[in-house]
Amino acid sequence: EEMIKDNKTIVEKADIAVANLISDGGYLNPIQANTFIRMMIDQPTLVNEIRVVPMNAPTMQINKIGFSSRILQKAPASGTALAATKRAKPTTDKVELTTKEVIAEVHIPYDVLEDNIERGSLEDTIMALIAERASLDLEELILTGDTNSGDEYLALVDGVIVQTDDHVVDYSATMPNVTKEVFKAGIKAMPNKYLRDRAGMRFYVSPDADIEYADSLANRETALGDRNIERWPYGLNVAFGVPVSPVALMPNDTAIFTFPKNLILGVQRQIMIETDRDIRSRVLIVVLTMRLDVKYEEADAAVKIIGLNPNSETTTT
Repeated sequence: EEMIKDNKTIVEKADIAVANLISDGGYLNPIQANTFIRMMIDQPTLVNEIRVVPMNAPTMQINKIGFSSRILQKAPASGTALAATKRAKPTTDKVELTTKEVIAEVHIPYDVLEDNIERGSLEDTIMALIAERASLDLEELILTGDTNSGDEYLALVDGVIVQTDDHVVDYSATMPNVTKEVFKAGIKAMPNKYLRDRAGMRFYVSPDADIEYADSLANRETALGDRNIERWPYGLNVAFGVPVSPVALMPNDTAIFTFPKNLILGVQRQIMIETDRDIRSRVLIVVLTMRLDVKYEEADAAVKIIGLNPNSETTTT
């Protein structure tokens, strides 16, 4: 009976602590929402590298402006204006983000509540648990979202893999392992105008693909080979000047080549938290709902490589 009272007290304290997170009918206030978004970004997932845009409404337009052709011309004689046909005109466009609702549910056991309530850190624990899992789930949606999917969650939006269709390198007929030739083909498929800063670009691959590429380099009996076996503290593998970044939820047969900030994740600031409890399982249930969308800023600046087989025999080419 004493234990039941203790558990009841713990959960009541937890309800009070969770209530401190909740304002405006269950929605986090702007400061709390911004903090939560930052916590998601800080997780070691793809979300950490791409451009995250907090949104104040379900829809948002991001304007683009640039020059698609040469703007410098031979200067005319002094006192003569440049001909109208040679004057530069910027091209404008816009990216529209339209958010879809997602939900996260976290079960926190009573013993975790007890430990954290006594230390006064329950709110931090709740937000950290949700942010950690939500960031990984967002990575899955960003990469493999497909409105034609049979998975209701993945069918919310078209992710990066579906959206990358302007430049595709298709190895489906041969299913090669991941070697330098794969990355060479990816770079050559990218329009030259985007290749000015290769170090700022990324090949996003699966962990298996990253290991196989490192192994193909390590098979070379050179200092480069030794370094790729050791890896740490050398950081990411590099292919023709472009860092190769392993992403946990990237499918083995696919790689994406682009600028990280070319990917935009819009997250609406109206983030809601609700709570319930399961007295038989002795857990507090915290449910978070939020709205988001993912788009390329410039779809032309992305290459998709498909048909890879990082589990085949590694070659040294």
